[in-house]
Amino acid sequence: MLLLLIAFFACGEKTPKQQNPVSKSEMKNSMETANRYLLNEEEEDIANYIKRHGLEMTSTGTGLRYQILKQGSEKPIEKGEKVTLEYELHSIAGDLIYSSDNDGVKSFVVGEGSVESGLEEAMNYLHRGDVAKLILPFHLAYGLHGDDNRIPEYATLVYTIKILDNQ
Repeated sequence: MLLLLIAFFACGEKTPKQQNPVSKSEMKNSMETANRYLLNEEEEDIANYIKRHGLEMTSTGTGLRYQILKQGSEKPIEKGEKVTLEYELHSIAGDLIYSSDNDGVKSFVVGEGSVESGLEEAMNYLHRGDVAKLILPFHLAYGLHGDDNRIPEYATLVYTIKILDNQ
């Protein structure tokens, strides 16, 4: 009988301490604060990069920055056209991630969304033959997760591209 009582009390449920539940609005405010912090840090990194390299970049409403380094043809790039790029892709810290020399040229059809949204957006401002530098904030690049290869999460990317005139 004593063994039964010991077993009963040993297996008895213990009530966990109640935690104060976090409301949805508190959670939302916390997430917004964290996102604002990340965006402010990234904006500061981009501004420092531009200043350090003496660039004169145009900023779009989405946060894409671009500078045309060498003017190509007068032929604008249209939605639905295939473009081919020679490129170098660096982290904002300067580390080479990918390049056409190592990984081959990059080809895609404009408007199909098969590349980073910042690269896709840049085609609206560029012409065939242009050489340009682009800065893609992480939300226009590979976002929160990177590419599961060489691009880490939250990576701000710097492209130097040449749009080949070969349609």
